[in-house]
Amino acid sequence: MRTLFLFAALTLALTAGSCCGEPKTELFNGRDLTGWVCVTDPESGADVRETFSVRDGSIRIAGHPFGYMRTEEAYGDYRLHVEWRWVGEATNSGIFQRVQAGDRLWPEAVECQLQAGRAGDLLGLGGAAIDGAEQSGRISIKRRAGGDCERPAGEWNRAEIVCVGGYMAVYINGELQNECTGLRCRGHIALQSEGGPVEFRNIWLTAPRLRTGF
Repeated sequence: MRTLFLFAALTLALTAGSCCGEPKTELFNGRDLTGWVCVTDPESGADVRETFSVRDGSIRIAGHPFGYMRTEEAYGDYRLHVEWRWVGEATNSGIFQRVQAGDRLWPEAVECQLQAGRAGDLLGLGGAAIDGAEQSGRISIKRRAGGDCERPAGEWNRAEIVCVGGYMAVYINGELQNECTGLRCRGHIALQSEGGPVEFRNIWLTAPRLRTGF
């Protein structure tokens, strides 16, 4: 009952927040990667500047080698807005929430999956807990509940991810795809390099603006 009540409050807050012009915390300035830390497989010997770059106002992530770019700052409660599109073939990437310190290749974090055909799945990486997830090897997986709402390769998609305490809800192109509890209450945000070229733009945070005192 508590989860349903919280979800209803979050849905109201997300809808209201999208039209009220509330203050934003911009995570990407459109020019360079100021405010981000780039991490790649140390055994690859790759120059991170070739994996993570800025082109025409968007972040370009090569997909190889594996790695991620994370915010310098850690965050608590927020609504995250991110837009992404595939460059060429639709492949694989992800948006990490609650990334913990350590900058390992596979950090402790909860990944919002962007893999083509599975956007909205949640993956528990590095031992991160997700209540109600199934176990697949060392990774916990909570499959998305919503239908396929992804756009074709080359078109921009939109993810809205609401994190409040240990709760997270994921919307892809405006449709609820997943929700979970059991998360850590604070951490970094990251964009993944895994698969093939992908671009990101319009990355910002707003307050979730809950109407409850849970």
